[in-house]
Amino acid sequence: MEKKVKGGAKVLKVVDSSDGFMGMPATVLQDKRYWRWGDDNLFPEALAQMSRRSTTHRRIINDKADYISGKGFSYDPEQQDLGQLVEAVNGQGESLRQLLKKIAFDKCLFGNAFVEVVTDPAGSFLSLYHHDASKCRLAKNAQAVIMHHDWTGYTEKDAVSLPLYPQTAAFADGTLRAALHYKDYEPMFEHYGVPPYIAGMNVSAIAYKTDQWNISRLENSFQLSGVMILDGAVDSEREAEEIMRTAQQKFAGKPGQVMFMIKESSEGDNSRFVPINSSNEGDWRDLHDQATADIVVAHSWFRSLSGLDYAAGFSSERILHEYEVALNTVIISAQEELMEPLRRIITSVTGIDCATLQIVNTPPTRSKPLYMKVWEARKADGLDYDPDDERQNLFVAQITKYGMKNID
Repeated sequence: MEKKVKGGAKVLKVVDSSDGFMGMPATVLQDKRYWRWGDDNLFPEALAQMSRRSTTHRRIINDKADYISGKGFSYDPEQQDLGQLVEAVNGQGESLRQLLKKIAFDKCLFGNAFVEVVTDPAGSFLSLYHHDASKCRLAKNAQAVIMHHDWTGYTEKDAVSLPLYPQTAAFADGTLRAALHYKDYEPMFEHYGVPPYIAGMNVSAIAYKTDQWNISRLENSFQLSGVMILDGAVDSEREAEEIMRTAQQKFAGKPGQVMFMIKESSEGDNSRFVPINSSNEGDWRDLHDQATADIVVAHSWFRSLSGLDYAAGFSSERILHEYEVALNTVIISAQEELMEPLRRIITSVTGIDCATLQIVNTPPTRSKPLYMKVWEARKADGLDYDPDDERQNLFVAQITKYGMKNID
């Protein structure tokens, strides 16, 4: 089924498909061989699951993706084609910022990200689609990306193959398509990138397990652990096991913190509870705090930008200081890494000059009054400034989310 959707700088014809990939008709692979991502080919699934379990780990990934994608884009307002592309970068109506945020999230989580490039032989339009990195694998020839909706049950007929850009493949709908692969460099890893927090995977697991320990204590109402010795006679070992299993299900908590034993006694009832005293609560808290600190370090991130120091008081000065450091050491370099290939593709396919296309970065707290002009703000920050530059004579309010029309 075909439908007309306004996307990019042109009206884009989108072909609906049933293979689960946006705007992509299913194709038959000529070569089904691929490089495994991890020993069992499910390393992305493990990374995604870990990110859903560790609160600090997930918070940092979310925040880094937000900061890297910025608050929108600034560009020359006279470039209408560029403005249309920023507002709708594909036939699904996604803006360029929405696309960039998904790319940044995958890059922070997996160390890899994939983008589909769609055009036609005449270059009359351009559309860019994000693809879930966990669904993508590299072909053995290192010239293509293979996409499948479930790699635990891979079948060739459900897979889609795209050549790596700048190579393109012609599809039955008349489009030319290619895949763009972002990856973090890591020695000994040639085909897939490795996430920057790789050294912190174990401490992320520790933080998750210490959280689970607290949840278990809460579910057990902070009762003491121990051994419950039941005095009684049974006819067989099987009957004893059944009694203990029933007692554990009813009284042991979640997970079981009381172990039941049945002991036959000749005189009287000698049933009793033997508590197991534990004085390691401080050790558990210290372990959790150390794991949380190590997670931040592994991500090359900052505590105040992760929401970890708010309990000690909200210090806007420290947040702004660490944001400036993050901006100059992590954020801007990541933005350039993601945007450089996109600018090059936009220019080569559509001929649009992307020199004025820039990501708008704003600090988490307001540092400059909105009535200040840009050149005044740059002067206050010790940056180069030009009072005669028309763009620098805009007010700060006009280039922030509070007032700029070009912002998504």
